[in-house]
Amino acid sequence: NFDEPVDRSQNRSAKYDERVKNFGTDDVIPLWIADMDFKTAQPIIDACKKKAEEGIWGYTSRPDSYFKAYADWQERRNGWKLDPSLCSWSLGVVPALAGIIKLFTQKGEKVLIQPPVYPEFFDITENTGRTLVQNNFLERDGVWEVDFEDFEKQAKDPEVKLFILCNPHNPLGRVWTKEELERMLTICFENDVLVVSDEIHSDLIFHGKKHTPAVLAAPGADKKVITCISVTKTFNLAGLQASTTVFPCLEMKKKFDSYWGGMDIHRNNAFSSVAMEAALNEGEEWLEQLLEYISGNLDYIKEYFDTRIPLIRANIPDATYLVWLDCRKLNLTDQELKEFMIKKAGLGLNPGSDFTRALSGFMRLNAACPRATLEKALGQLERAVNELAH
Repeated sequence: NFDEPVDRSQNRSAKYDERVKNFGTDDVIPLWIADMDFKTAQPIIDACKKKAEEGIWGYTSRPDSYFKAYADWQERRNGWKLDPSLCSWSLGVVPALAGIIKLFTQKGEKVLIQPPVYPEFFDITENTGRTLVQNNFLERDGVWEVDFEDFEKQAKDPEVKLFILCNPHNPLGRVWTKEELERMLTICFENDVLVVSDEIHSDLIFHGKKHTPAVLAAPGADKKVITCISVTKTFNLAGLQASTTVFPCLEMKKKFDSYWGGMDIHRNNAFSSVAMEAALNEGEEWLEQLLEYISGNLDYIKEYFDTRIPLIRANIPDATYLVWLDCRKLNLTDQELKEFMIKKAGLGLNPGSDFTRALSGFMRLNAACPRATLEKALGQLERAVNELAH
């Protein structure tokens, strides 16, 4: 029952507990961090309960069934027959990406990203001493597309060694077509640019669209692309910290495993081990129900903005539960827009400026919450916009 409200104020939730830190007040509806206000699938809860009742949570082994569950999931849902022997565990996709940048590029070399994009892509690149290169999307009347002319120009720079592909894209919610992916990958392959595909949102697809794993998008891609996947976003398990990285060869996998092993970071915790397998093996029915519910939320958001808050354009995603809001018609600076959302609308959203250094006037809204929460939030926003307009 996704309509059932869940009180998260007492469960050590970053989404709620970090409101004062991020917004200066806890008097906002938190629709920011990519974290759903829904209980996870019952089989996962049951598996974790069983583990809790054992009462022994020592060092946890990772059975062969763990990566096999990922392989079976990908084959069922995306037609990708990945090789479990090429899979590595990591604490999360962002730590995995940071490790890959460190291991397969040198300080001062360039990493290519496509803003507006997940803010950590900026941070992990610059924090590792690499140079950031941006292929900004082209936007025409609310439609966002790759600037392929610029992409090819950037990739031809011999200092560009790695491209982080967001597939599907956060925050734009783009599900890339096979043709778009093939064109980006081919350009990278022709210029010896390593491709890392972040596919953490690949289970959250709507409107009849179909996810294409990057490894299936171009001839030979399975021998050249690193893929980062996890079901932590899919089943709201991010607090259990686990992701899988699929490498094109054993040599790269061993280098990655050795890097983390050197810090003694190489085991799931006792609960993530059983939770991930339960999700992959028994969570599909819950996921299908979730997708239907979130799709309804997105339809509600689109109609609400179109009819009642036309000054803000809601970019309804085909993937992810994150809505990119174009607030430029409000004529506010980024700082004014953030303060408007907090103080006038009572909403805690992600500032668009976190995702881009080239655009102003955007916000990101998390739609993965009970419908009643959205109704309250959008009502508050409508009143605030009407007051501003008058």
